[in-house]
Amino acid sequence: MKFNIALLAGDGIGPEVINEAVKVSDAIAKKFNHEINWTPALTGACAIDAVGVPYPDETHEICMAADAVLFGAIGHPKYDNDPSAPVRPEQGLLLMRKKLGLFANVRPTFTFPSLIDNSPLKRERIEGTDLIFLRELTGGIYFGEKGRKDDGETAFDTCTYTRAEVKRLAKKGFELAMTRSKKLCCVDKANVLETSRLWRETVQAMEKEYPEVTVSYEFVDAVAMRLVQWPNSYDVLITENLFGDILTDEASVISGSMGLMPSASVGEHTSLYEPIHGSYPQATGLNIANPLATVLSAAMMFEDAFGLKEEAEAIRAVVNKSLEQGIVTEDLAGKGAKAYKTSEVGDWLVANL
Repeated sequence: MKFNIALLAGDGIGPEVINEAVKVSDAIAKKFNHEINWTPALTGACAIDAVGVPYPDETHEICMAADAVLFGAIGHPKYDNDPSAPVRPEQGLLLMRKKLGLFANVRPTFTFPSLIDNSPLKRERIEGTDLIFLRELTGGIYFGEKGRKDDGETAFDTCTYTRAEVKRLAKKGFELAMTRSKKLCCVDKANVLETSRLWRETVQAMEKEYPEVTVSYEFVDAVAMRLVQWPNSYDVLITENLFGDILTDEASVISGSMGLMPSASVGEHTSLYEPIHGSYPQATGLNIANPLATVLSAAMMFEDAFGLKEEAEAIRAVVNKSLEQGIVTEDLAGKGAKAYKTSEVGDWLVANL
């Protein structure tokens, strides 16, 4: 099979971790007799520096023409430290999601047996955790009307959702639950927010279409608490944009490192696959960043975008092998253990495929 993949390395450690995912993907393609055509494109701070905008039209055209997008990270301190910057890298991420129709962020959270004691949570609380968040990605407060008034002394951000937006995300949640343990949790704040009441009534109306799925409704603050108490009580969770942004980062610590968790953003056009960590500018160019989340995102791409489960399982197996044998970067290396460079981990994965 032949695949055209858009390659958006982005900022910070993005290019470094993307490079290792490309090496592994090419090795898998060779092993299983596939052909990959990679097309690099600019996004984020590097795109602002080059052409003045964080998501250029040329990049969008490349993404639309691709079978999938493999993405690194966006963000740079010079924008983080300047609240008045008129153009920001993160605007490119939001625009990319909107223009590509990426309305559902799929973020799994699971544990690795060889690393379970790396987690800040007790082993008995997290063993067996295997849950998936579906976060709505193109609506809510991030995309609502925002601004200043009263000579800049008052700021506002508006959270808006339509029933159609809720329904399309919930549909994916129900369908995913049917392939797993048939449990779905709708996360909201319906005791306070009108948008959350819309979420809840929309999902309740859909229950009859999926009679085999057991649906629960929980407030976001309760879920935030239970995620660190009994994470394995959850299976599939659906929620709006802001809540999902916060809860998925909280859930990522269960595994022991943000450098291990992959994600996918799917929707109307091309699907995008990316690690959940940020651009980690302090590590840029040091060859110390953990590439495994990006490699596992490539595994999600092979399975979900291309339907190649065996190839995806081969990537996951070699990643697990690297963790078991301690072929890891400094964030995972134990006290006194050798820490491998980003490129060395990638080379080891390729050699062991």
